[in-house]
Amino acid sequence: VAALQDLIRTGSFLKKCYDKAIPRLVHEHDADTGPSRRPDKTPEKRLVFGDPKSRALLALVERVAQVEVTTLLSGPSGVGKEVIARVLHASSVRSEKPFVALNCSAIPEQLVESTLFGHIKGSFTGATKDQKGLFEEADGGVLFLDEVGELPLSVQPKLLRAIQERKVTRVGSFKEYQFDIRLIAATNRDLNQMVSHGSFREDLLYRLNTFHLTIPTLSERPKDIEQLAISFAESALVAGVAMDIDRGALELLINHDWPGNVRELENVIARAKVLATSSV
Repeated sequence: VAALQDLIRTGSFLKKCYDKAIPRLVHEHDADTGPSRRPDKTPEKRLVFGDPKSRALLALVERVAQVEVTTLLSGPSGVGKEVIARVLHASSVRSEKPFVALNCSAIPEQLVESTLFGHIKGSFTGATKDQKGLFEEADGGVLFLDEVGELPLSVQPKLLRAIQERKVTRVGSFKEYQFDIRLIAATNRDLNQMVSHGSFREDLLYRLNTFHLTIPTLSERPKDIEQLAISFAESALVAGVAMDIDRGALELLINHDWPGNVRELENVIARAKVLATSSV
């Protein structure tokens, strides 16, 4: 408890973590991953949907998964948008096919087009061989575009055409390649506001927003806070050690507003484990 109080009082846990520190599905069906996919080499954490709001969302997600519809997930950073994307994948007819994820904000602007659509040998400096893009890599499965609002305007018309035509043209080539994917996009930004400011295409938003799911913040689902805290404390995947968590610590966590959501909660538990001697 003292360790958690110190972390919360100083605010030291608010440092942004690059990795998606959120619980994921226990079972994965991904094929062998290439360099553009997010490999999952460690055991998965327990999936938590304990709050009534979370259970209602899960029920809706499982219904949406049965229909081949492009889905847009929105919510603040750290709420678990990739978790929902993976639930959509695992609950759909494409569950045995690849789940390919791309964080659009992590790719340099000059490489976005090549990453998404592929390239041929010699099309630019460093292109030493033909390379499939993520649309082709995800063929038959799900392509998840995280932080889609960060895509440069220059790429958005090409993404729109790919979604409409179900074809891509690799950089440096005129040949079209067909693909069959389910597209899921996610954002922590207000895309409608971006459209009004001219930084996001309205027609692309309409294509992505066929079905919209809003992920509630962690503070809006307090029962998840307790279950996630217990799960993180008991998991050796968090800070490399499993510990018990006492009631006083849980009450402290439940009463915090968690602006960094699930990612922030896991970071707090990890740091508390470092400082604790026997239990968190």
